Amino acid sequence: MKNTFKVLTAVFLLAVVFGACNSSGEQQKQKKQDKLATEISTSTANKQTFSLDFQIGDKLPNDLVCMVNDAYMAKPQIPVPVNGKTYYGCCEMCVGTLNNEESARMATDPQTGESVDKTEAFIVLLDANGRVGYFNSEANYTAYTKKS
Repeated sequence: MKNTFKVLTAVFLLAVVFGACNSSGEQQKQKKQDKLATEISTSTANKQTFSLDFQIGDKLPNDLVCMVNDAYMAKPQIPVPVNGKTYYGCCEMCVGTLNNEESARMATDPQTGESVDKTEAFIVLLDANGRVGYFNSEANYTAYTKKS
């Protein structure tokens, strides 16, 4: 029962995240998103892994993270060069947001509360829903896991 609830929660949250970037004419994109949602449901039921490549607590490559939705996307995202740094977004709306809103390019380190540029962060998969955390360093992440 708990696993079913977790799977349904993960699918719902993904639908919300993907819905923010989805337009009605993008059927191909929707099929890919449905496939990802299926992968997440399957992997949530199996050892709390998010995908075949990464487990909760793993450091993630920047290009697999939508830095607007703060979510692991399991595939390379759209590179968005801004001020000599490369951010990543999952859709054109996210590209625009990263280009125009400095706040979308910054995060708060959960361990220290300090501001961190998402391109310079130690990015970690936090849960089976694909939520990521941005840390100033691996040491901050390690300290964070010890107090959690």
